[in-house]
Amino acid sequence: MKTNEVVKALSALAQESRLAVFRLLVEQGPDGLTPGTIADKLDIPAPTLSFHLKELASAGLISSRQQGRFIVYTTDFVAMRELVEFLYQNCCGVGIDGCGPECVPAIKVKVTHPKVKALGSRK
Repeated sequence: MKTNEVVKALSALAQESRLAVFRLLVEQGPDGLTPGTIADKLDIPAPTLSFHLKELASAGLISSRQQGRFIVYTTDFVAMRELVEFLYQNCCGVGIDGCGPECVPAIKVKVTHPKVKALGSRK
């Protein structure tokens, strides 16, 4: 996944309703949900939901398909996995295969911004 795609995906998820829609669709798996069901479950008005679905689709995180007379939205699980792998790509300097909870204490943060240094030095 390219950096600009990651930024677009994270931007789409950085909104409470869109994140809720995405998580709901992840829970449903490949079966997906119709907009009416999503709106009912999350109590989001149809016009607002339509906007959020468009943003998530534009970011490549969800897709839609015609099923009879309904439109069904589903998570693009390949895109979701690529996003997560991008975030783990350089984890602990070894990448996704060597990353895990055990490497978190080993992460050293170098603080270079003066305001952050000042905050860190308060007792």
